[in-house]
Amino acid sequence: MKFFKSAAFLLMYTATVTTAFAPASTSVTTTRLSSYDDISMRMSHEDHSDAATAASAGCDDRRTFMAKSTSCVAGAAASMSTLANLASPSPANAAAYNMWNQVAVPFGDTIFDIDFDSPEHGYLVGARGAFAETNDGGKTWEPRSFSNLDAEEEINYRFQIVSFKDGEGWVLGKPTLLLHTKDAGKTWERIPLSPKLPGEPSSIIALGPSKAEMITSTGAVYITENSGRNWKAQVKETIDSTLNRVSSSGVTGASYFNGAIINQVRDKDGAYLAVSARGNFFLTWEPGQDFWIPHNRGTSRRIQNMGFVEDDIHKGLWMTLNGGKLLISPKEVDLNASSFDFNESDIKTGGYGITDVRYRNEKEVWAVGGSNTMYVSFDGGKKFSFDKSANNIPGNLYNVKFFKEFGNMGWALGSNGLLLRYVG
Repeated sequence: MKFFKSAAFLLMYTATVTTAFAPASTSVTTTRLSSYDDISMRMSHEDHSDAATAASAGCDDRRTFMAKSTSCVAGAAASMSTLANLASPSPANAAAYNMWNQVAVPFGDTIFDIDFDSPEHGYLVGARGAFAETNDGGKTWEPRSFSNLDAEEEINYRFQIVSFKDGEGWVLGKPTLLLHTKDAGKTWERIPLSPKLPGEPSSIIALGPSKAEMITSTGAVYITENSGRNWKAQVKETIDSTLNRVSSSGVTGASYFNGAIINQVRDKDGAYLAVSARGNFFLTWEPGQDFWIPHNRGTSRRIQNMGFVEDDIHKGLWMTLNGGKLLISPKEVDLNASSFDFNESDIKTGGYGITDVRYRNEKEVWAVGGSNTMYVSFDGGKKFSFDKSANNIPGNLYNVKFFKEFGNMGWALGSNGLLLRYVG
């Protein structure tokens, strides 16, 4: 049986504190991506085939069709209302929401993540070295660059994660790059990582002064309490070893595991959820457990993404599947079971993939996806309605986040530099 080293391993620390940012160019990057970047979500082949078939048949795209359908239904409802002497609006018209506004950013590349260390101050990161800062709560964004990375080097990085807490922040990029600040971004240091690290770092979260937690593509979880000089392993058994030990228990797809997990997400208390690279099963882990627990997906469709109900593993899980399906588990699931039930949500996606789901509160739930589609539920995810905020903007939405600690402000991130702010 293989084990992660449970003792802390030492990473060579040669980081040099540098000036916060080199002077940023005033020109705005307008380069558009010719294809999807390596996003956390994978859009299914079926989705594109459905869209192509509709286009070849001379049909309107789905969003245009929905808009026209809403107008027709609203008109018919108005006529019926006149005949019946009713004053209430039509249900279709009432369900057409527009609750997000676009915010300009100084580049045209895919935005992967956003975080704030106060209601006014925050950062966003993206492809091709995209990095921007706000000091007015996200109303305006200014381009920034790291002075310890030259311009030619910086554009080769895809900054995927940014995380702040109490003025201390981390930025994680690919090829593997870890940056750290203790002064809210005024100065940054580059943190070397051991080449013996199992897998590639895939996410990091700031936990407080000098403390952070990192997870890799093989499911190794590490914590540092001295700004990245040393990291201590939290999971003792590799996922490969776990699957070899439990493969006879009936976890479908375990024998096809290629050693990698994707879409690793962390809840507010430190529990993790991850999907196998093939999308054929998923795994959970909670602090104190020695190994990840694998679970069947319970459907023949491939998992695209997963997350937590209200950011709490004990309140339930959500799962998106090929073909634009969304399933939500009942609350209080048995996380030691190999399988548990999911209920399918009523969401009309027309086959467009759902890339992310987030709970603003217990009842209000948002889903985003391909072709910049947005949906909202006001009953905890049972039934969703269409939101037209990004209806006329080309591209795809990949991520939606709410910051409850800062007035529950919300942001949706996508391709081509798309940033949307929740206005309600």
